[in-house]
Amino acid sequence: MDQPDRNRPKSQERKGGESNDSPIEHIPVDNCPSLQWSQGAWTVEGYSRAAVQTYWRIPELRVGFDLGNQPWDHMGTPTYFVSHTHMDHIAALPAYVARRRMMKMDPPTIYAPAASLSAIDQLLKAFTRLDRGRLPVQLIGVEPGMEIELSRELLVTTVAMRHSIPCIGFVLWERRKKLKAEYQGLSGDQIRDIRLSGVEVSAEMRHPLLAYAGDTTAQGLDDNPVMYDADVLITEMTFLAPSHRKELIHKHGHTHLDDLVQRRSYFRNRTVICGHFSTRYTLTQIRRLVHRALPDMLDGRLKLWLD
Repeated sequence: MDQPDRNRPKSQERKGGESNDSPIEHIPVDNCPSLQWSQGAWTVEGYSRAAVQTYWRIPELRVGFDLGNQPWDHMGTPTYFVSHTHMDHIAALPAYVARRRMMKMDPPTIYAPAASLSAIDQLLKAFTRLDRGRLPVQLIGVEPGMEIELSRELLVTTVAMRHSIPCIGFVLWERRKKLKAEYQGLSGDQIRDIRLSGVEVSAEMRHPLLAYAGDTTAQGLDDNPVMYDADVLITEMTFLAPSHRKELIHKHGHTHLDDLVQRRSYFRNRTVICGHFSTRYTLTQIRRLVHRALPDMLDGRLKLWLD
C-alpha cells in the first residue's frame, strides 16, 4: 500500500452546564489534516505539502518534527525538533506553546537550528506582546554533530542537510546495553564480581529507528549515510515532473523524483516515507509520476504521504 490511512480526529472532553455532575460532552476537533501509518510498536502521524504545512510526530516516543501546523490532539507531544525556519515548517510554533500553557501542560522543549534561535525567540516575544499571555518554552539551539539524550533508551543525533537556509536533519536512535563478548560465557556471579571491581562489562549498542531530513537536496542524504540506514526515513520529494529543471530545484535546496530513482540502491531503510510534494501537482499526478518512475515502489518500501 502506498497511501497512509486517514487519521480520525480524536475527541476533546469538557464539562458542560453549571454543575460538576453534568455529563461530559464530546466535541470533535478536526482543525488540521493528519495522516497515520504504523511501524511496529510506534506510529508516524502528520501531514506535509510544500509551501503549505509540514508537521510530523511519533506519539508513542513523545517526539515530533516541524510545526508548520499543529493539530489539536498533537499538543500532548512534549518535544519537537524543528529542521528549519521556513514558514511551512514553523508557523504553528506560537500556537503549540500557547495551547500547552492553556491546557496547564508543562512547557514544551523545542530543538531548532542554533543560527535561527535568536529570531525564533523574537517571534515568541512578539506573540507574547500581541496575545498578552506568557509563552513558556525551553528553546534549545542545535548544530550538526550533537547528541540529545531523550531517555535511557532513546537519543537523537543531528546532521547537516542541504537547503536554502540552515537546516538540520535528525536521527532517532534506540540504545541498549549488551554484555561484552569477552564476558558472555561467564556465570552471573562472575560477571557481578567483575562489575563490582569497577570494570565495565557492558557496551552500548545503537540502532537508528528513524531519520528525518526536513527539506534538502538528495546530496544532503548522501552526506549522511546513516539516513539510508534508519528503519524509517522521512524525506521530501518536492518535484516530480521530468520537465522541471533539476539544477534550479537543487539550487533552492529540494529533491526531485529522479534523484531518488538514481539512488534506489542506497536505500537500506525498511520504509521510506516521501512527502512535501509541490502544490503544482494533483494527487493523481503524484501517484502516476512516481509509479511510472518506480513501478516496484522500492520493492514496496516507498510510502507516499498523500491525502
